[in-house]
Amino acid sequence: MTGGFTRRNSVRYSLLAAEWAAVHWNESALSMKAYCGLRASMDGVAERNGADALHAAEADVELTMTRSRTSSVETRPIRVGSPRSKTESSYSVMVSFTVNDQQQSVDVDADTPLLWVLRDHLGLTGTKYGCGLALCGACTVHVDGVAVRSCLLPLKALEGKSVMTVEGLSKDRSHAVQRAWIELDVPQCGYCQSGQIMSAVALLRDNPAPTDDDIDAALAGNICRCGTYSRIRKAIYRAAELLRGAQSS
Repeated sequence: MTGGFTRRNSVRYSLLAAEWAAVHWNESALSMKAYCGLRASMDGVAERNGADALHAAEADVELTMTRSRTSSVETRPIRVGSPRSKTESSYSVMVSFTVNDQQQSVDVDADTPLLWVLRDHLGLTGTKYGCGLALCGACTVHVDGVAVRSCLLPLKALEGKSVMTVEGLSKDRSHAVQRAWIELDVPQCGYCQSGQIMSAVALLRDNPAPTDDDIDAALAGNICRCGTYSRIRKAIYRAAELLRGAQSS
């Protein structure tokens, strides 16, 4: 890994907190924040004192979370970002918008996140659920050409908007970014890659010749637990070359 991808500790530990919340979804938001803070401190512990100290810190985190689960802090039995998430003011609404250049009208709960509209109602499963808190980037799509996290974006905000998912880039994987991803064999487990690709497409649309810093900034919110960041960076540079070649031909 190179550049800014090695300096992602606060985001990485926020993701760990989100993953913990997804497992223990009836825990309090306060406990989740405490977990995030404890995990964020571990990087410094490991750097100063080595792996043994890190393992001890991890044990402390688990103990803290065990105590929090038995505390008297009020809990909410709602999985954040899931299709079951509702609010007291939720209501059904008909929303018309464009998805991958096709007009769609969906009649569901107004607060349903776009992610679940795409996956459950429109059958577009390339967009993934990662954390439900807009922290990991797995759910990235484009709304009116801008990369956004779909796990928290409510359906009611999409009236008249244009949405593009990874399925909409091409029907035959011929988009320059897709070709670069395949050529350089970027994915490992692949779960995060649709979000990575959508962020890369948005970057190259606005900046056809990005620098390392540009790539770091544009993909700062996209997490890869397999650590494919160096291949992602190379693929973005390769996609930029393919796009320039297409323009000159």
